Amino acid sequence: MLSDTEIAAKAKKEPIEEIAAKLGIVKEDLIPYGDGIAKVRLSAMSRPRPRPGSGKLILVSATTPTSAGEGKTTTSIGLGQAFTRLEKSVCVALREPSLGPCLGVKGGATGGGYAQVVPANRINLHFTGDFHAITTANNLISAAIDNHLYWGNELQLDPRMVVWRRVMDMNDRSLRNIVLGLGGRFQGIPREGGFDITAASEIMAILCLANDMEDLRARLNRILIGSTYGGEAIFLSDLGITDALLALLRDAVHPNLVQTLEGTPVLMHGGPFANIAHGCNSVFATRMAMHFADWAITEAGFGFDLGAEKFFDIKCRSAGLNPDAVVLVTTIRALKLHGGKDALLLEQPDVDAVSRGLENLDKHIESVAQFNKQPVVALNRFHSDSDDEIRLVQERALGHGVRFAESRHFAEGGAGATDLAREVMAAAENGSVYKPLYDLDIPVVEKVKAVSRGMYGAHDVAFTKEAEKDLRRIEDLGFSGLPICIAKAPSSLSDDPALHGRPRDFQVTVRNIQINSGAGFLVVLTGAIMRMPGLPRRPLAVDVKYRPDGTVEGFG
Repeated sequence: MLSDTEIAAKAKKEPIEEIAAKLGIVKEDLIPYGDGIAKVRLSAMSRPRPRPGSGKLILVSATTPTSAGEGKTTTSIGLGQAFTRLEKSVCVALREPSLGPCLGVKGGATGGGYAQVVPANRINLHFTGDFHAITTANNLISAAIDNHLYWGNELQLDPRMVVWRRVMDMNDRSLRNIVLGLGGRFQGIPREGGFDITAASEIMAILCLANDMEDLRARLNRILIGSTYGGEAIFLSDLGITDALLALLRDAVHPNLVQTLEGTPVLMHGGPFANIAHGCNSVFATRMAMHFADWAITEAGFGFDLGAEKFFDIKCRSAGLNPDAVVLVTTIRALKLHGGKDALLLEQPDVDAVSRGLENLDKHIESVAQFNKQPVVALNRFHSDSDDEIRLVQERALGHGVRFAESRHFAEGGAGATDLAREVMAAAENGSVYKPLYDLDIPVVEKVKAVSRGMYGAHDVAFTKEAEKDLRRIEDLGFSGLPICIAKAPSSLSDDPALHGRPRDFQVTVRNIQINSGAGFLVVLTGAIMRMPGLPRRPLAVDVKYRPDGTVEGFG
């Protein structure tokens, strides 16, 4: 069996100008980044749409993630290739990988088997420098804050009330909480601080949610950095460095164009996590895909309860988007785990375990319906799946009145996903308009309860004393009308990562609520979730191999 690297090496890759031409993007709109990669200037959107009508938007999400894997990104890629095989105008819009997870526990984020985006190594390692630009912009704010404190603190910024944190694109638990400015009077003002991962930075969220450059500037200006000794809010605009941030981000705002193994165009841009951020690629890339193609396929991170909920309640609300179809990916292996089967025995046929695990699929189908949408259940087939197990999933999906398709894109590429593509095209004819899960004018507490009960199945929500203080602060500053972005364990519908299947009679605990006024949402921290991951006992970095010919293996 060939490795992902060997499969990619054998594929015939087209010049990036030809990939762009498939969308009607001209050479003048491209900023080349070596072989097989180019940025597409935002100004390309001012050109007329190549075809009549408007592009349809397909959202790909999944059941609750497990160590067995669901293959949401792989399915998005395979689905795009299937549309290409069916001679449809299509563009896939995905998030960029983050180095921390690539070298930690997750591995690469460019698909696998015969459903890959290439050049995988370059995409997984640095790509076009977008993450570096976002990291630098974030940390310029941090440096400017501490510099302002050092040189007299004209704004009367209370060092104890600085809410802005530094970031880096690596998993490093030791940097979660640190003390800054030690070493004497010439080394800065001592205060507590810490690091988040770049994917959780508010700059990342702002870049991914901005509708245009003016909106990007306005969102940057609105960033809350802290408050005065008297409790008055201080925003980024008070530091006078907004133009410097725009200069740092001037290339990062342009979406990145790459291709699948079968020559399907892919725009990869932005990479917020869905468990600690809003989990969607940029509005710039999504709109560009819809502008230049008849079918735009995008994904939302982790399970439907996390990324897709935020896709609807934050991204769609902010950008005025309405997905024409929703794909809900699952696997027999994952359902077995949700049904209590040992992770080492997943290749053994076990209809009973699948049957028990189906309640997780049930919950996600019900959750999709709460947005006035009906999903297409996509079974990402593995070689060990039995026909009886697959039939059980199909019957369950049809029993909910939703469409079902088995997909074999990993082993067969686009040819293995054509059945899924046909079901998706049929589902897109529904014409339903999504409805948000909650109204913005209800109290923050009620928004949290609406998501916790509607998406997770919780019976109640508890707020710690710190969270209650945060709620009062949010009310005082006038940010209660913002949508919420719940940070929660991705491996469970609950805030306890050990609870698989469909947990019931549980309570979600909110420990803090952070104001991301620039991004335009409130980050609700639940359970023990961290915004800076740690590396596992044996990180995947140990398995990465650099070959003499310059190729890199081990990200699978």
